[in-house]
Amino acid sequence: MSGLVEDSPEHKAIRETVSDIVGRYGPEYFLKRGRSGEGIEELWKDLGAAGLLGVHLPEEYGGGGGGMAEAVVVVEELAANGMPMLIWVISPAICGNILAHHGSDAMKREWLPDLADGSRKMAFGLTEPDAGSNSHNVATTARRTATGWTLSGSKYYISAIDQAEALLVVAKDVEHSTPEKSALSLFVVPTDSPGLTFQRIDTSIVSPDGQFTVFLDDVEIGDDALIGTAGAGLRQVFAGLNPERILVGAICSGVGRYAIDKAAEYAKQRQVWSTPIGAHQGIAHPLAEAHIAVELGRLATMRSAELFDAGHPAGEAANMAKFAASEASLKALDQAIQTHGGNGLSHEYGLSELWFITRLMRTAPVSREMVLNFVAQTSLGLPRSY
Repeated sequence: MSGLVEDSPEHKAIRETVSDIVGRYGPEYFLKRGRSGEGIEELWKDLGAAGLLGVHLPEEYGGGGGGMAEAVVVVEELAANGMPMLIWVISPAICGNILAHHGSDAMKREWLPDLADGSRKMAFGLTEPDAGSNSHNVATTARRTATGWTLSGSKYYISAIDQAEALLVVAKDVEHSTPEKSALSLFVVPTDSPGLTFQRIDTSIVSPDGQFTVFLDDVEIGDDALIGTAGAGLRQVFAGLNPERILVGAICSGVGRYAIDKAAEYAKQRQVWSTPIGAHQGIAHPLAEAHIAVELGRLATMRSAELFDAGHPAGEAANMAKFAASEASLKALDQAIQTHGGNGLSHEYGLSELWFITRLMRTAPVSREMVLNFVAQTSLGLPRSY
């Protein structure tokens, strides 16, 4: 299906490689694994072997030497084939980018090649029960000891930690914080560390990547677990948060494409009375409008990636892309389900099971309301509301 985004030859080749690999599995594989709670390790290893997990990471550490624009192509194409992968955004993107920008050389050499080839995964621990949108309110503490650090606290809605060998923890650095202002530090914490436990959160999301509450009970780590500079974590963490927003835009763009492609094909074939239902404007116009919105979200997502890769401030563009793409994908999926009628709720057609993971993208990693706050205050210069 044609659209507004025109691929370079390199990006076209990436899309074709992704489609070839996932085509051997099919969306039914992804949904089946999501329903059962099983992993997708075979597919993950194939993607890693093809260089599709580390396209954006530095070549000297096992990556492809590309940027966020290449990551967008991979993540979008996976979702456009019915495979919206949260773990891709979390492990090689958020954690990989933070390590690539702020990790020591030793830390990069230890982790980036494995994140790039898929042999190891890393989860991301920022959100807490009382610190979601407000990252400044992180209550998990990091205290200096004679041999390193002790971490205490909990994290909430942490994706796929059951698959990960380490958790990138964002913690309040007690030494650098004041009563007026919290300072954050970042750490790589092995998931088998004594005192680190996790518990699954039951959700309606159908995905191989589960959600967990993580408990850190006086977890002891060495000095080498610290990422970058102690107390400078708020600045460092945005090396992962802007890519996260951009790639959520990519996931949503892919889901939107998948939904519209399925709906358009169905509307061409499904005939009621004497003509295919796609000939009726009540079906055709909503799908056309959804397609326009998805394509505009794709353009915004790609533009935000280009700004990030060029080293320009990308916060505004990343937030706008995430907002536009998540709104568009949810409407596209809803219209695709409506086009299918009762079949839209059948497992056979693979649409309804994408609903909750797509709906999640309206709320996470930053809610639509917080995006609107950001745009109102940053883009329009309106007074702060909080």
